[in-house]
Amino acid sequence: MADPRVVILISANSEWRAVKEILSPTEIHSSPLGEWIEITFNLQHATFFHGGWGKISAAATAQYAIDHFHPDLLINLGTCGGFEGRITRGTVILVTKTIVYDIIEQMSDPDEAIAHYSTELDLSWLPDRGPQTVDHGSSPIVHGLLVSADRDIVASDIPMLIKKYGAVAADWESGAIAWVAKKNGVRCLILRGVTDLVSPEGGEAYGNIELFHENTKMVMKRLIEQLPDWLPIK
Repeated sequence: MADPRVVILISANSEWRAVKEILSPTEIHSSPLGEWIEITFNLQHATFFHGGWGKISAAATAQYAIDHFHPDLLINLGTCGGFEGRITRGTVILVTKTIVYDIIEQMSDPDEAIAHYSTELDLSWLPDRGPQTVDHGSSPIVHGLLVSADRDIVASDIPMLIKKYGAVAADWESGAIAWVAKKNGVRCLILRGVTDLVSPEGGEAYGNIELFHENTKMVMKRLIEQLPDWLPIK
């Protein structure tokens, strides 16, 4: 039986720069939607694809990757902002559900609109004992919900996001990627590391993008180091 085809979507530009720096690919391919590279981990072949930031790019490149590479598994490795007091910096979230929360529906049921773009990820294919049960020291892995919006975390939204969804962190793209993968019937694994914390008083990386860039390098290095533990799928 042929090895399963794995495509790894990388969203933010900073994340993609870090990936290229870490992997040092000898050849970088281009597509109408983003760059991509071919890598082998422990004899498991994988394609890394730069999906771009935001829901529009995330949805478009997820569908493009599915149509052109026909993956058995679509992985999204990336970063997220954590809610101070709810999660620690450096924690990796194994995403079990995504919610796109920046939908404002005023003509009908707003909760129904949110539910339409919410996605439960089927992780039943993961082994009973795998990376999610291993102590990775400085980057613990937790199972959890991730909320997405086309914006950085607005400090004043945090109490609502905690009360309504029980959220601990947020990003820009995972909701779109999970939704497209499920529509196509493709297994999806999302791993997001917390680079910075936001509280109702503000965010530590807001106005300090270099902090985000530096922490992104550390998060992406950890995620790539852990990646062979998730491969191959059965």
